Amino acid sequence: MNKHAALKSTIAEPGAYDPDTQLHIMACHETKPGKERPCVGWLANQLGPGNNIMLRLRAANGHIDANVKTVGEQHERFEDTLP
Repeated sequence: MNKHAALKSTIAEPGAYDPDTQLHIMACHETKPGKERPCVGWLANQLGPGNNIMLRLRAANGHIDANVKTVGEQHERFEDTLP
């Protein structure tokens, strides 16, 4: 639960931009340590309704592959994923 709750740091305040803030990325639970890739559901949320400006800039600059597609229903808010 503590690891899951710590993922809250990957959720940006929608529309907020602070160039001095480090971008935290939620890794896919299916990737191996050291070879992590971003979670597709997280990417879709943060690039869309989450309006994560830092993530959008990294994707626009080609640092993050944002060409993803979700399968199935997705949670609207991080809080909905907590037990």
